[in-house]
Amino acid sequence: MTRPAVTPAHQRLTEAQLQNLIFAMCGRLRLYVYHTFDSRRCARGFPDLVIIGRRVLWRELKDWKPTSRTSREQGEVLTGLCRAGQDAGVWRPVDWFSGQITAQLMAIRTTEHTRRTGTR
Repeated sequence: MTRPAVTPAHQRLTEAQLQNLIFAMCGRLRLYVYHTFDSRRCARGFPDLVIIGRRVLWRELKDWKPTSRTSREQGEVLTGLCRAGQDAGVWRPVDWFSGQITAQLMAIRTTEHTRRTGTR
């Protein structure tokens, strides 16, 4: 008897669910996290999240699908941020399940001024 195929957890997590997990983790770590409520009023390509701790993380969120790629504008902004010495990149659900996101957030946490705020 064969077992039904099980979809890996990272393939069931939507971009919105990933964002909620990141917001919750930032809250626990007392990191400031910003997300633009209505990106239609922002410059094209601006990353989904700006997270402030000891350093600033600029992150674009994408779901697990291979077709979910950054737009040309998003790529240009992320590249520009990296060239300016900033920590910018893309997070996907697989990064949550691998522990990569948590490790990056833990690395910038501080005990001083930061707190969870921002727009959802």
